Amino acid sequence: MIKVDAWGLSLAPRFRAHVALGGNLGDVRARLQAAVAALAALPGTRLEGASSLYRTRPVDAGGPDFLNAVVALDTVLAPQELMRALLRIELDNERERPHVNAPRTLDLDLLHHGGAMLQTPTLTLPHPRQHGRAFVMTPLAELLGRLPTRADSPNPDLLSAEKRAQLAAEQGIETISGPNWLD
Repeated sequence: MIKVDAWGLSLAPRFRAHVALGGNLGDVRARLQAAVAALAALPGTRLEGASSLYRTRPVDAGGPDFLNAVVALDTVLAPQELMRALLRIELDNERERPHVNAPRTLDLDLLHHGGAMLQTPTLTLPHPRQHGRAFVMTPLAELLGRLPTRADSPNPDLLSAEKRAQLAAEQGIETISGPNWLD
């Protein structure tokens, strides 16, 4: 429950969190749109922005090409609470985990949460593999370029534009829809 003061204003600290979305099975675009709506509906959470939608070749995975994006959330949820919510949203979208890097209907990765540094058996922040993945770095850089900075939540670290371009060329990524793909 979120505490409020006499004016009805939240007393909980707020954070900017970045979540990577992807999938390569079924109607992925519709699932990504539903996932963003579910994220925005979480208690004490609102959508701050979304990247364009990208098509990428599987990295360390099989199956068809992926659709990927990154969103920024303003949230009162702590990192572990938000991670539990991401896993619930995946399950609601028929996510199965038959083996590591299996094709998936929906994948939600918590990349960054207000600058938190965390390493537990269930969550590491910042996300440990984000810098090796064009499908994270490209949409994250795009999104950060459009959002105002926040003193209370530092931005995630990005690779240089040169390194992002190299990853994009190696891994194959293309924009298929601008940030209005959620409309």
